[in-house]
Amino acid sequence: MNHLIRTLVPLTLLIYLVGCGSNPYTNRSQLLLISEGQEVQMGNKLYAQVLDDPDVAVSTNSAEVDPVKRVAKRIISAAQQSKYAERAKSFNWEVNVIKDDKTKNAWALPGGKIAVYTGIFPEAKNENGLAAIMGHEVVHALARHGAERTSQHLAANLGMQITSHAFNLGRVGSSLAMQALGVGVLLPFSRSHESEADYIGLLLAAEAGYDPQEAVLLWQRMAEASKGAPPEFLSTHPSHTTRIQDLQKWMPEALAIYKQAPKASVSPLPAIE
Repeated sequence: MNHLIRTLVPLTLLIYLVGCGSNPYTNRSQLLLISEGQEVQMGNKLYAQVLDDPDVAVSTNSAEVDPVKRVAKRIISAAQQSKYAERAKSFNWEVNVIKDDKTKNAWALPGGKIAVYTGIFPEAKNENGLAAIMGHEVVHALARHGAERTSQHLAANLGMQITSHAFNLGRVGSSLAMQALGVGVLLPFSRSHESEADYIGLLLAAEAGYDPQEAVLLWQRMAEASKGAPPEFLSTHPSHTTRIQDLQKWMPEALAIYKQAPKASVSPLPAIE
């Protein structure tokens, strides 16, 4: 036990000194054990790997690319005036559309690398819906959610190794404990990231001049398209019902921002087969 204490005290001190941060919108504390430079480097590497994949087709169709780039430009501009302004201005932003009509996805990596898959166009429906999606994804990068998840897993794995050694759990006991930790801690923590990105992304989209009310319609369409999703307590994402309720709760704040913002021109997204 003395050995455990000797190990935990410096670990706790290291986390306190190196890994403390907070989200400027929600004031939620963050555990960050990797630097921003490391995070951006990993983001750039992953982005290059995706684009270099021979199975990935980057769209050059202006009907698909132009609306995505229009929305991205306004969202990035809003981010550069936000509470993340310094980080948003430091990112080397790049946007690509991936021609994959079966994949309903979009993401933004640390450093500002963004990809939108054409398969998400039917749910986005128009540039207002696309702004809700891209605002959400951009916030993941700006809020350093990837670094936070990585840091959490590093701390959790180290903690389980120490606990297993101290209490002689053995391989099976350690595995069961990690599973319990995953359901009780890691998944809910990820859901907090999703809710945070929903909230701040809604504000960014409104600041960019896109009607935030479309976000509710977007998630209603998402719910219709993804019936049979796992229960919320076993998912890394909030349920669609929870998301819609939260968006409605935050809507007055977003609408107040939207009312003052220069309005974006909005076009429907191209249909896919």
